[in-house]
Amino acid sequence: MGTDTAAADDTTYRLNDGTSLPAIGFGTYPLKGDDGVRAMVSALQAGYRLLDSAVNYGNEEEVGEALRRSGVPRDEVAVATKIPGRFHAKTLALQSLRDSASRLRVEQVDVALIHWPNPSQDLYPQAWQALVEAQRDGLVRSIGVSNFTEAHLHRIIDETDVTPAVNQIELHPYFPQAQMRGINEGLGIRTQAWSPMGKRQAPFEEPPVADAAAAHGVTPGQVILRWHVQLGSLPLPKSATPERQRQNLDVFGFELSETEMGAIAGLAREDGRLFGGDPDTHEEM
Repeated sequence: MGTDTAAADDTTYRLNDGTSLPAIGFGTYPLKGDDGVRAMVSALQAGYRLLDSAVNYGNEEEVGEALRRSGVPRDEVAVATKIPGRFHAKTLALQSLRDSASRLRVEQVDVALIHWPNPSQDLYPQAWQALVEAQRDGLVRSIGVSNFTEAHLHRIIDETDVTPAVNQIELHPYFPQAQMRGINEGLGIRTQAWSPMGKRQAPFEEPPVADAAAAHGVTPGQVILRWHVQLGSLPLPKSATPERQRQNLDVFGFELSETEMGAIAGLAREDGRLFGGDPDTHEEM
């Protein structure tokens, strides 16, 4: 990963705005209620320092509670949230960010993204303008997008001269997104991966994954997350199980060969999406 990383051990990425994020974050969907708080506290105590949430996950209060209950200093944890489609109009987007900070009980949201572009509404440029303003005013530290295509990215960059720090997209071995990763990289945007394992379709038993796990003495899940790390993708795995949480972070002690990397990417399917989440047509309000 070379110059893309801020740390020699590849556990941190330097973003285009000068801030840093861990190379692996913790996905919080659909963790809610007391069980959700306990799972997030466990993740923080296991060493995760990036919690990925969203307004539409309905768990920002739980994320904030876990942050306080964990005992981990606030300045050591990056908390991320996302503006939903119903709040893309600029004034609504700014209010959404203020409301998120209130629910999280933080002075500043570390990372805020537009959840989906919802192009038929054609309001995502306003939401981006709101994020630029919120960053300038100190309400948000780093700003980015989620599920944006090349065209969506170029439009908001052209209109504001501000490039997103991250673009969070669906990315897993059945849907490796080589073209979109290349677009992000060319623009200096860090790719984050939602559903990095592929959820219920996780390819744990596929020979390229299972063989690499056997060769390196690790679990198939660790192989997939190591694949992400070596791609320069920042995965956001979710697990409520403490042992699995620790395993998912423990991927920096081995390295996949180019052959192993290529074989895993070779699991790509023509449309390997988990659902019909094409950003040009999918609407999420």
